[in-house]
Amino acid sequence: MAQIFLVRHGQASFGSENYDQLSPLGAEQARHLGRWWAERDMPVARVVTGAMQRHHQTAAACLSSWLDLPEAALDASNWQQDARLNEYNHHEVLARHTPEFDDPRVVKRFLMDTPDGKHAFQQIFAAAITRWISGEYDSEYSETWRAFQLRCVQGLQAQMALQDGAKHIVIFTSGGTISAICQHLLGFEDARFAGFNWSLVNTGVTRLLVPEAGPGAGSAFLTGLNQYAHLEVLNQSKLITFV
Repeated sequence: MAQIFLVRHGQASFGSENYDQLSPLGAEQARHLGRWWAERDMPVARVVTGAMQRHHQTAAACLSSWLDLPEAALDASNWQQDARLNEYNHHEVLARHTPEFDDPRVVKRFLMDTPDGKHAFQQIFAAAITRWISGEYDSEYSETWRAFQLRCVQGLQAQMALQDGAKHIVIFTSGGTISAICQHLLGFEDARFAGFNWSLVNTGVTRLLVPEAGPGAGSAFLTGLNQYAHLEVLNQSKLITFV
């Protein structure tokens, strides 16, 4: 029985010029996950990341606190990278719906100056996702919703198809990617994607089982969703974030 652990990246740099990098808190979250797994002697046979900077940084911070891992797992040159596990272009999705938000500085001012700015922004972003998912404006996007769904599932299937005997595979990726994979496995409707995605905690872990024989062989089954006990146990609310 193989296991695949989908890890959402640590907190990124939302509202900055470059979202695609971990904040100091994001790196801390990843280190907590590494220590949590190390204390439980969880083996790792394969490390995989998307091609985004925040994916690689999360993997590096997590594994750096997991000092008893085999040297091969700690060496980034041995990790696999697959751009099919990248996040959708959230900046583009938002800007097509609200053009003034093409400038990250405008987003930052909106969050600071608007009463309950976080909630107001979530509503705008949910509407932007709905527009993208509708399929009515596909020509305006560099990647359509359907194309995004398909590549995420293909990225997962590629890992399942590798015949290297890996039993524990850790994939560092993004919330949208994990949500698209979960939608594929659970079959929920497109309209639930945005809410599902918003609920995923930074460095939260989603676990899949892949039977190698018998009923269900070669298929993935969801056995744990958005698990973040490694943060809850510390009893510090600041560690639980969603961006």
